[in-house]
Amino acid sequence: MDRSQGLEALQSALAARFSDAESLRTDEQLTALDSLATIAGRGSVRHFKPEPVDPALLRLLAAVALSAPTKSDLQQRDIVVVTEKDLRAKLGRLIADQAWTAGVPSLLVFCGNNRRQRQIHDWRGHAFANDHLDAFFNAAVDAGIALATFVVAAEALGLGTCPISALRNDAGQVSDLLGLPDHVFPVAGLAVGWPAEAAPISARLPLSVTLHENRFSEDGVREAVTAYDPSRRYAVQRSVEDFGEDPAYGWSEDKTRQYAKPERAGFGAFVRGKGFRLD
Repeated sequence: MDRSQGLEALQSALAARFSDAESLRTDEQLTALDSLATIAGRGSVRHFKPEPVDPALLRLLAAVALSAPTKSDLQQRDIVVVTEKDLRAKLGRLIADQAWTAGVPSLLVFCGNNRRQRQIHDWRGHAFANDHLDAFFNAAVDAGIALATFVVAAEALGLGTCPISALRNDAGQVSDLLGLPDHVFPVAGLAVGWPAEAAPISARLPLSVTLHENRFSEDGVREAVTAYDPSRRYAVQRSVEDFGEDPAYGWSEDKTRQYAKPERAGFGAFVRGKGFRLD
């Protein structure tokens, strides 16, 4: 698309995302406006065409993702591309409550890997002096950065993606199925395929809530969330049997219902079982 089309697409995507997008300066002289518009207008895809994704393309995209920034060049992130049908089926049963995942053409699992760092300490004869929470945190963040980079790269080629954090619901079983050793852990799965339909753009909290200058501020946050709620409607309300029907059901009600019930309460024990100290 030309610059004016790129600018229009970017402005349209940002307006769909943020109620206060008018505060943003968009300039037709900026380069790569079409790329910015693609990123701003992306959406998670849960309906895919049946055609597979070329394994060579997945490998290429993984290489691009693994080119992303990594804390102190430690490179504490790995990607497992799941191709075995039996393994896919076993992993699928762990997330069977998300029926859409059954038809995913390709499944990747992004892992944090602090094991390699410890290995090179052994090989080089140096003590590992940072056996505390930061060791886990750095690896988890590295994996998240790689996942986000894969998403951007894949969607630039017209693929659709959707992260699957539900794999952490049974992190121990996922770890066993993938043969993950100590100090290697699953962060999230990623569904990849050719979209069967356009993904919707989900509105985000206004920039007044999430974009800060110099100091963190919560001025007007409750009012902003209340105003934001009507922009997020859900086809199904969570846990109606416990909380009832809410005619004004929106984002804040959905998220508080979600976290009003225990979720992944055993993940800390799993991480400690992987050999991490979290103090």
